[in-house]
Amino acid sequence: QLQLVESGGGLVQPGGSLRLSCVASGFRFYYESYAIGWFRQAPGKEREGVSCISGSGRDTNYADSAKGRFTISRNNAKNTVDLQMNDLRPEDTAVYFCAAYLVDYCAGTPGHWGRGTQVTVSS
Repeated sequence: QLQLVESGGGLVQPGGSLRLSCVASGFRFYYESYAIGWFRQAPGKEREGVSCISGSGRDTNYADSAKGRFTISRNNAKNTVDLQMNDLRPEDTAVYFCAAYLVDYCAGTPGHWGRGTQVTVSS
């Protein structure tokens, strides 16, 4: 069964940077068959999409809150998707999850989720 494991979270000051990584294993088809998304959930708030990348890596999208500050990328040889987050703000504080779609483009609801990694932005 497809498994996703996130890493790279932590405590950072406002204006700082973090790089989250999501590594996949146990997938049934080629890793390129799965679009991968990053989501986040802050305390007391609903989970929201942050960014997504297609299976080939050619297509990406970002939430308005992430545009210009976050960059998503993938390495299909290593089965990883990274989220580079710059100029972090306190409102970026949340648990960040990666998720795999059952198709190679970002649409619908992901079928597999990681357990998440905590990102805290505070001085």
